[in-house]
Amino acid sequence: MNSLADSEPRQEGPARGRPRSEAVERAIVEGVVKLLEEGVPLAELSIERIARTAGVGKATIYRRWNGKEALFVDVVRQAEPPDPELPGTSMRDDLVALLEQLRRRGLVTRSSALLHNVFAQMKSSPKVWAAYHTTVIAPRRRLQIDILRRGQENGELRTDIDIELLNDMFVGPMLFRTVMNPDADLPEGLSEQLVDAVLAGLRPVSSPSP
Repeated sequence: MNSLADSEPRQEGPARGRPRSEAVERAIVEGVVKLLEEGVPLAELSIERIARTAGVGKATIYRRWNGKEALFVDVVRQAEPPDPELPGTSMRDDLVALLEQLRRRGLVTRSSALLHNVFAQMKSSPKVWAAYHTTVIAPRRRLQIDILRRGQENGELRTDIDIELLNDMFVGPMLFRTVMNPDADLPEGLSEQLVDAVLAGLRPVSSPSP
């Protein structure tokens, strides 16, 4: 019986530019999830073991990911809610969309024993956590900073406060509720409530009329 690896399209020449088979990638990701659900720790998930579970060759995995850290990051990203489409109508609306994604991710993590377990293990594995931070967290933070900077340029936000601090003021409350206080409520409308509460103290102050 042929493995999934054998069913990939064949072509002449080197592997660069070779079409990626969604079925193969799905089998690899599902293989990782299967092993995690069986209780196999991240530290014991070798590429060889993943390949055997997914029914592919190790080279098939390495053509798509440069190591198991990058593969783990993709597994987590696929289990999380997708990054939001930003409205682009205003800084306020974009911030609400970003916080809403954080809220939903918190709900998914709470309801998924697998994600909860994987995040706990990732934080104890410096290489995996560094890969997740570089691939996922850092780009999200850059996007948040860009939105706030545009808000300052457009006059929607005070300019006398450090941009990094501004970001923490908006994102921090939601992160605290979802990560540091897992029993806290995460109701619908929370994102709007948080953004509007913080904005109330950060909008530019109008100069008094002469």
